[in-house]
Amino acid sequence: MSRTTTKRIAVLISGRGSNMSALIAAAMDPTYPGRIVGVVSNRPDAKGLETAERYDIPAVAVDHKAYGSREAHEAAVLEALDRLNPDIVCLAGYMRLLSPEFVRRFEGRMINIHPSLLPLFPGLDTHARALAAGMKLHGCTVHFVTERMDEGPIIAQAAIAVEADDTPDRLAERLLRAEHRLYPHALRLVLNGSVRMVNGRAVTASQLAGSNEDDKVEGDEALSILISPDARRRPGAMRTG
Repeated sequence: MSRTTTKRIAVLISGRGSNMSALIAAAMDPTYPGRIVGVVSNRPDAKGLETAERYDIPAVAVDHKAYGSREAHEAAVLEALDRLNPDIVCLAGYMRLLSPEFVRRFEGRMINIHPSLLPLFPGLDTHARALAAGMKLHGCTVHFVTERMDEGPIIAQAAIAVEADDTPDRLAERLLRAEHRLYPHALRLVLNGSVRMVNGRAVTASQLAGSNEDDKVEGDEALSILISPDARRRPGAMRTG
Protein backbone atom coordinates (compact mmCIF):
# COMPACT_ATOMS: atom_id res chain seq x y z
CA MET A 1 0.00 0.00 0.00
CA SER A 2 1.36 3.43 -0.86
CA ARG A 3 2.36 5.85 1.87
CA THR A 4 -0.51 8.04 3.07
CA THR A 5 -0.13 11.73 2.23
CA THR A 6 -0.40 14.05 5.21
CA LYS A 7 -3.56 16.15 4.87
CA ARG A 8 -4.23 19.66 6.17
CA ILE A 9 -6.86 19.95 8.93
CA ALA A 10 -8.65 23.11 10.10
CA VAL A 11 -10.77 23.05 13.25
CA LEU A 12 -13.75 25.28 14.10
CA ILE A 13 -14.54 25.76 17.81
CA SER A 14 -16.67 27.94 20.07
CA GLY A 15 -15.43 26.99 23.55
CA ARG A 16 -12.76 25.04 25.38
CA GLY A 17 -12.21 22.70 22.45
CA SER A 18 -11.72 19.42 24.32
CA ASN A 19 -12.37 17.40 21.16
CA MET A 20 -9.96 19.71 19.34
CA SER A 21 -7.36 18.83 21.98
CA ALA A 22 -7.94 15.13 21.26
CA LEU A 23 -7.33 15.78 17.56
CA ILE A 24 -4.16 17.74 18.34
CA ALA A 25 -2.87 14.87 20.46
CA ALA A 26 -3.62 12.34 17.72
CA ALA A 27 -1.97 14.46 15.03
CA MET A 28 1.24 14.61 17.06
CA ASP A 29 1.81 10.97 16.12
CA PRO A 30 4.07 11.08 13.04
CA THR A 31 2.10 8.21 11.51
CA TYR A 32 -1.20 10.10 11.68
CA PRO A 33 -2.36 11.02 8.14
CA GLY A 34 -3.07 14.67 8.91
CA ARG A 35 -1.82 17.74 10.72
CA ILE A 36 -3.77 20.62 12.20
CA VAL A 37 -2.84 23.81 10.36
CA GLY A 38 -5.17 26.22 12.12
CA VAL A 39 -8.06 26.80 14.51
CA VAL A 40 -10.88 29.31 14.02
CA SER A 41 -13.38 30.34 16.69
CA ASN A 42 -16.47 32.52 16.54
CA ARG A 43 -15.77 33.60 20.13
CA PRO A 44 -12.64 35.56 21.06
CA ASP A 45 -12.83 34.25 24.65
CA ALA A 46 -12.82 30.57 23.60
CA LYS A 47 -10.31 28.70 25.77
CA GLY A 48 -9.50 26.44 22.84
CA LEU A 49 -7.66 29.31 21.16
CA GLU A 50 -5.14 29.37 24.01
CA THR A 51 -4.76 25.61 23.79
CA ALA A 52 -3.99 25.77 20.07
CA GLU A 53 -1.44 28.54 20.59
CA ARG A 54 0.36 26.46 23.24
CA TYR A 55 0.98 23.91 20.50
CA ASP A 56 2.12 26.59 18.03
CA ILE A 57 -1.01 26.10 15.95
CA PRO A 58 -2.28 29.30 14.30
CA ALA A 59 -5.49 30.35 16.03
CA VAL A 60 -7.82 33.20 15.15
CA ALA A 61 -11.13 34.52 16.45
CA VAL A 62 -13.76 35.72 13.98
CA ASP A 63 -16.24 37.20 16.44
CA HIS A 64 -19.78 36.74 15.15
CA LYS A 65 -20.92 39.72 17.24
CA ALA A 66 -18.77 42.02 15.13
CA TYR A 67 -20.79 41.31 11.96
CA GLY A 68 -24.22 42.52 11.01
CA SER A 69 -25.41 39.27 9.46
CA ARG A 70 -24.67 35.58 9.34
CA GLU A 71 -23.64 35.95 5.72
CA ALA A 72 -21.02 38.58 6.58
CA HIS A 73 -19.66 36.50 9.43
CA GLU A 74 -19.47 33.35 7.33
CA ALA A 75 -17.64 35.26 4.60
CA ALA A 76 -15.02 36.26 7.16
CA VAL A 77 -14.73 32.67 8.43
CA LEU A 78 -14.29 31.48 4.85
CA GLU A 79 -11.50 34.00 4.36
CA ALA A 80 -9.75 32.63 7.45
CA LEU A 81 -10.17 29.07 6.20
CA ASP A 82 -8.96 29.96 2.71
CA ARG A 83 -5.72 31.21 4.25
CA LEU A 84 -5.28 27.81 5.91
CA ASN A 85 -6.08 25.90 2.69
CA PRO A 86 -7.47 22.83 4.53
CA ASP A 87 -8.16 19.46 2.98
CA ILE A 88 -10.76 18.84 5.68
CA VAL A 89 -12.61 20.98 8.23
CA CYS A 90 -13.52 19.55 11.64
CA LEU A 91 -16.27 21.06 13.78
CA ALA A 92 -15.40 20.58 17.45
CA GLY A 93 -18.07 22.24 19.52
CA TYR A 94 -18.72 24.94 16.92
CA MET A 95 -22.02 26.39 18.09
CA ARG A 96 -23.10 28.20 14.94
CA LEU A 97 -25.62 26.97 12.40
CA LEU A 98 -23.97 26.94 8.99
CA SER A 99 -25.70 28.14 5.86
CA PRO A 100 -26.26 25.77 2.94
CA GLU A 101 -23.78 27.83 0.89
CA PHE A 102 -21.06 27.39 3.51
CA VAL A 103 -21.71 23.66 3.79
CA ARG A 104 -21.65 23.16 0.03
CA ARG A 105 -18.24 24.86 -0.10
CA PHE A 106 -16.83 21.94 1.90
CA GLU A 107 -19.13 19.15 0.77
CA GLY A 108 -17.59 15.81 1.67
CA ARG A 109 -14.70 17.61 3.42
CA MET A 110 -16.34 18.80 6.64
CA ILE A 111 -17.12 16.54 9.60
CA ASN A 112 -18.68 17.00 13.02
CA ILE A 113 -18.97 15.10 16.29
CA HIS A 114 -22.38 14.99 17.97
CA PRO A 115 -23.10 13.69 21.51
CA SER A 116 -25.74 11.10 20.66
CA LEU A 117 -26.19 7.98 18.60
CA LEU A 118 -27.67 9.69 15.58
CA PRO A 119 -30.29 9.69 14.21
CA LEU A 120 -31.45 9.67 17.85
CA PHE A 121 -31.48 13.02 19.65
CA PRO A 122 -30.24 15.56 17.12
CA GLY A 123 -29.77 19.08 18.41
CA LEU A 124 -29.16 20.14 22.01
CA ASP A 125 -29.63 18.59 25.49
CA THR A 126 -28.87 15.11 24.20
CA HIS A 127 -27.87 13.63 27.58
CA ALA A 128 -31.01 14.75 29.39
CA ARG A 129 -33.15 13.56 26.50
CA ALA A 130 -31.44 10.14 26.47
CA LEU A 131 -32.09 9.73 30.20
CA ALA A 132 -35.70 10.90 29.88
CA ALA A 133 -36.25 8.33 27.12
CA GLY A 134 -34.94 5.52 29.35
CA MET A 135 -32.05 4.67 27.04
CA LYS A 136 -29.78 1.83 28.11
CA LEU A 137 -27.06 2.94 25.69
CA HIS A 138 -25.92 6.43 24.87
CA GLY A 139 -23.16 7.54 22.58
CA CYS A 140 -21.63 9.89 20.09
CA THR A 141 -21.45 10.10 16.32
CA VAL A 142 -18.96 11.50 13.84
CA HIS A 143 -20.68 12.38 10.58
CA PHE A 144 -20.21 14.36 7.40
CA VAL A 145 -21.80 17.80 7.59
CA THR A 146 -24.70 18.38 5.23
CA GLU A 147 -27.25 21.15 4.85
CA ARG A 148 -29.65 19.59 7.39
CA MET A 149 -28.33 19.76 10.95
CA ASP A 150 -27.07 16.46 12.40
CA GLU A 151 -28.40 14.47 9.43
CA GLY A 152 -25.17 13.88 7.51
CA PRO A 153 -23.88 10.40 6.63
CA ILE A 154 -22.45 8.60 9.64
CA ILE A 155 -18.73 7.80 9.64
CA ALA A 156 -18.38 6.10 13.04
CA GLN A 157 -20.09 5.87 16.42
CA ALA A 158 -19.16 5.07 20.01
CA ALA A 159 -21.50 3.83 22.72
CA ILE A 160 -21.39 3.54 26.49
CA ALA A 161 -23.86 1.99 28.93
CA VAL A 162 -26.24 4.30 30.77
CA GLU A 163 -25.86 3.70 34.50
CA ALA A 164 -28.64 3.84 37.08
CA ASP A 165 -27.20 6.85 38.91
CA ASP A 166 -26.38 8.88 35.81
CA THR A 167 -27.35 12.53 35.67
CA PRO A 168 -27.07 14.55 32.47
CA ASP A 169 -23.78 16.04 33.68
CA ARG A 170 -22.31 12.70 34.76
CA LEU A 171 -23.38 11.01 31.55
CA ALA A 172 -21.87 13.86 29.52
CA GLU A 173 -18.58 13.56 31.42
CA ARG A 174 -18.34 9.81 30.86
CA LEU A 175 -19.27 10.11 27.20
CA LEU A 176 -16.70 12.83 26.60
CA ARG A 177 -13.89 10.32 27.16
CA ALA A 178 -15.39 8.16 24.42
CA GLU A 179 -15.68 11.19 22.14
CA HIS A 180 -11.98 11.89 22.59
CA ARG A 181 -11.13 8.44 21.24
CA LEU A 182 -13.76 8.32 18.53
CA TYR A 183 -13.09 11.63 16.79
CA PRO A 184 -9.40 10.97 15.94
CA HIS A 185 -10.37 7.47 14.80
CA ALA A 186 -13.12 8.72 12.48
CA LEU A 187 -10.99 11.55 11.16
CA ARG A 188 -8.25 9.08 10.30
CA LEU A 189 -10.75 7.06 8.24
CA VAL A 190 -11.61 10.15 6.19
CA LEU A 191 -8.02 11.34 5.86
CA ASN A 192 -6.68 8.04 4.57
CA GLY A 193 -9.57 7.53 2.15
CA SER A 194 -11.11 4.59 3.99
CA VAL A 195 -14.48 6.36 3.95
CA ARG A 196 -15.82 9.25 1.92
CA MET A 197 -19.14 10.84 1.08
CA VAL A 198 -20.57 9.80 -2.28
CA ASN A 199 -24.06 10.78 -3.42
CA GLY A 200 -25.09 11.69 0.10
CA ARG A 201 -23.87 8.44 1.68
CA ALA A 202 -20.79 7.43 3.64
CA VAL A 203 -19.09 4.85 1.44
CA THR A 204 -16.10 2.68 2.28
CA ALA A 205 -13.11 2.22 0.02
CA SER A 206 -13.93 -1.46 -0.44
CA GLN A 207 -17.46 -0.59 -1.55
CA LEU A 208 -16.07 1.81 -4.12
CA ALA A 209 -13.65 -0.87 -5.29
CA GLY A 210 -16.42 -3.43 -5.65
CA SER A 211 -15.37 -5.25 -2.46
CA ASN A 212 -12.16 -6.44 -4.10
CA GLU A 213 -10.00 -7.68 -1.22
CA ASP A 214 -6.82 -6.60 -3.04
CA ASP A 215 -8.07 -3.00 -3.14
CA LYS A 216 -9.20 -2.87 0.47
CA VAL A 217 -7.78 0.00 2.52
CA GLU A 218 -6.19 -1.03 5.80
CA GLY A 219 -8.77 -0.77 8.60
CA ASP A 220 -11.71 -0.76 6.19
CA GLU A 221 -13.25 -3.73 8.01
CA ALA A 222 -13.91 -1.49 11.03
CA LEU A 223 -15.89 1.19 9.24
CA SER A 224 -19.45 -0.02 9.33
CA ILE A 225 -19.53 -1.43 12.86
CA LEU A 226 -20.26 0.29 16.12
CA ILE A 227 -17.12 1.37 17.92
CA SER A 228 -17.88 0.72 21.58
CA PRO A 229 -15.21 1.98 23.97
CA ASP A 230 -15.81 1.56 27.70
CA ALA A 231 -15.30 5.09 29.01
CA ARG A 232 -13.74 3.75 32.19
CA ARG A 233 -10.99 1.83 30.43
CA ARG A 234 -7.49 3.18 30.15
CA PRO A 235 -6.94 5.61 27.23
CA GLY A 236 -6.38 3.86 23.94
CA ALA A 237 -8.26 0.73 24.96
CA MET A 238 -10.89 1.08 22.25
CA ARG A 239 -12.41 -2.20 21.21
CA THR A 240 -14.54 -2.92 18.17
CA GLY A 241 -17.31 -5.37 17.55
